[in-house]
Amino acid sequence: MDADLDTLATALYVRVDDLLKSYPERVPWRPKVGIEPKITDAELVTLSVMAALLGFTSEARWLRFARAQLRSLFPYLPQQPGYNKRLRNLAATMGWLVTMLARDTTLWTDDAWLADSTPVECGRSRETAKRSDLAGFAEYGYCASHSRYFWGLRLHLLCTVGGLPVGFALTGAKADERHTLLHMIGDDPRLAGHTHQTLIADKNYFGAECPGRCWRHSVRGTRVGRRRVWYRWRGRDGGGMRPGRRIRMRARRRGRVGRCVRVGAGRG
Repeated sequence: MDADLDTLATALYVRVDDLLKSYPERVPWRPKVGIEPKITDAELVTLSVMAALLGFTSEARWLRFARAQLRSLFPYLPQQPGYNKRLRNLAATMGWLVTMLARDTTLWTDDAWLADSTPVECGRSRETAKRSDLAGFAEYGYCASHSRYFWGLRLHLLCTVGGLPVGFALTGAKADERHTLLHMIGDDPRLAGHTHQTLIADKNYFGAECPGRCWRHSVRGTRVGRRRVWYRWRGRDGGGMRPGRRIRMRARRRGRVGRCVRVGAGRG
């Protein structure tokens, strides 16, 4: 095992264990009588983080790898059903831990936030939409980036310029992005406590009511411009413009100009 990853796992376990002992109300309720778990909640959180860092998407494969390689760090490892059940119960606790760990970094005090969303497709066939357990929550929506309709959810992310997530929301595909953003900022006291923030988002997150409500939380909104901007064309071999050539063009009203990447703002 990598020594750096070993050190990270140890430091993460110690910090998570201290937080859970300091805030016992954040730990899932467990009866005082009965069999005490052989693996603590802090160890489970550390295991899940290590699985994500190492790129494991299957819990069964991850547990087989951990039994073969990580016995020195985790003497006892549960079976896959028990592991999955414990992690589901820790979902709210892990969300709170992410925020607490983020506040320990210098990126948390960044004065600029970025807001955007991405579709989470849950199915394509009509039978899946009718029989899935997500029916009633997942819905049909349109993804402008891919120019297609999809059935599923939409993940809204609020992060710093450095890439640190400070808030997220999982909604239906047709949920109003402006209302979702306002709830993300206003419902979380840790986010509402930030002052003099600059919020950068596309036009879907801004409306007539957003400036006034954002100013209540000292958040200033900045919409991505739709006028003339400088772009660099990526291009393909044998077609389009040559890579690296800078051109000046007027962006479309939807803010999309082919396969262009914005590199700076032009005049008027």
